[in-house]
Amino acid sequence: MLNTLYTHFFWSIIISFTAFALVGYYAGLSALFLVIILSVLEVTLSFDNAVVNAKILARMTPVWQKRFLTWGILVSVFGTRFVLPILIVSAAVWASPWFITKLAFEDPTAYGALLDSVHGSITAFGGVFLLMVSLKYFFDKAKELHWIEQIEKHLVRWGRIEAIEIALALLLLTTLSFYTGFDQGAVLVSGIIGLILFIIMEGVSGSLSVESGDIAAGGLTLFIYLNILDSAFSLDGVVGAFALTNNLIIIVTGLGIGAYFVRSLTLYFVKQKTLTELVYLEHGAHWAILGLSIAMLANLVVHVPEVITGLVGFCFVVLSYISSRKAKHT
Repeated sequence: MLNTLYTHFFWSIIISFTAFALVGYYAGLSALFLVIILSVLEVTLSFDNAVVNAKILARMTPVWQKRFLTWGILVSVFGTRFVLPILIVSAAVWASPWFITKLAFEDPTAYGALLDSVHGSITAFGGVFLLMVSLKYFFDKAKELHWIEQIEKHLVRWGRIEAIEIALALLLLTTLSFYTGFDQGAVLVSGIIGLILFIIMEGVSGSLSVESGDIAAGGLTLFIYLNILDSAFSLDGVVGAFALTNNLIIIVTGLGIGAYFVRSLTLYFVKQKTLTELVYLEHGAHWAILGLSIAMLANLVVHVPEVITGLVGFCFVVLSYISSRKAKHT
């Protein structure tokens, strides 16, 4: 057991302690403390992400699984947590990405304020995308195994209505847009973009699946889908990280370390066939995603503390783990 854990998390541990040492040496103990806090928060809040990713990753070839951990971490750290927020701010304020990048390093407080000003767009995009992920799972007509049986059985029946998840997502987005304190047009456009992106990725993933025989195309499609899913999970956390510090390097380092651990955990779940052994863990993860998406969308109207969002997701995953262990021994 210990040998297996060591094998899967060796590089995560090495990279983490190397980063901690460099931050502590060059930036001091206060910066090191912040990096550790951000890393722990990222791992804790992204556990449900690891479970869902593992289900998708299991459909990929070993080559693409390895690329998810190597190429994917570059996309995750530098793309989602650095480049994408800069592009979003750039588009929102009609400024060049180069100007926003300079601002992020030269005046991180101003950059943090700009990022916070487009929080509504980020929240709408991520919230709708994750809502679609969870609803697609619970409305699946082929779903036979249920965890919270009385609720999940009814949701499967609802799934017989064509495109019901799209209708619900649009209804919720439209309703919240009337009450949001953010720019109504930006919220609607961002949410619709999240919805369209989910539909496109689901369609492409279905037509170029690994089972179809086109291994390269299927692997690439699932790789792209996983990274979009990671972005939806992580963007709100990037904005929230500015509540702890305005230092972009510290934020990217802390969240990046956590992201690498989460990806190692995802690969561990696949190799150990955890989702096969713990049958309700996937259910718990999707309930956690549903809770996260609702909390993100609720943020368009009222402030929902990140700690509440994280605890809701964590509780669902823990309870589904306990239920899975009980089911395994009965």
